[in-house]
Amino acid sequence: MSANSFLGVFAKSPIKPMIEHIEQVCDCAMALKPFFQAVYKNDWKAVEQARNDIVQKEKAADAIKRDIRLNLPGGLFMPVERTDLLELVSQQDRIANKAKDISGLITGRELHIPESMVEGFDAYLNRCLDAADKAKETIGEFDDLLEAGFRGRERNLVDKLISELDAIEHDTDQLQIKLRRQLRELELDMNPLDAMFLYRILDWVGDLADLSERVGARFELMLARV
Repeated sequence: MSANSFLGVFAKSPIKPMIEHIEQVCDCAMALKPFFQAVYKNDWKAVEQARNDIVQKEKAADAIKRDIRLNLPGGLFMPVERTDLLELVSQQDRIANKAKDISGLITGRELHIPESMVEGFDAYLNRCLDAADKAKETIGEFDDLLEAGFRGRERNLVDKLISELDAIEHDTDQLQIKLRRQLRELELDMNPLDAMFLYRILDWVGDLADLSERVGARFELMLARV
């Protein structure tokens, strides 16, 4: 997108590029679903292909982020601060970065998920991705919220979405605790380095939910200043 056309988008609505970015970020995170389906099967060719898809989606999110940073006008006539928008887009972007990191570590080590952990791990992964999807839904209300003057029924809806995001993040903490206990019972029979890196993957997958919750928290803080 050229600078002129991008500025044209901002002239119509400075919020739309933010929504476009969180949609791309969420698309990148969701690509972990087929990625891990290949990991569970130890199909490392399919894993590599899925990893490449994640990398491309993360690059697309980065491109949108750069356009926002370079072209967001300094004199926006808006009740929200330019610095708040820039911080929000940075927070959103960390979700895509984490998805790429997860796929990179798994692929680089051809890290196997123990069969007895697959069901619980997949439930954990999907709940963490629920958080990313909820963050997308929350930021997706930004345009309507602006039109509503950041109050009324639209503000109540956004507050509800942020509360749901907090609840999802809490769920993922509980699921992670169960998986870490399960891994502890298996680690003596595993390659020590694989066990160590699998603990790291559990943390990083949990970070998807934590980072999504922080998107909601950053959005909530911005709204509190309006």
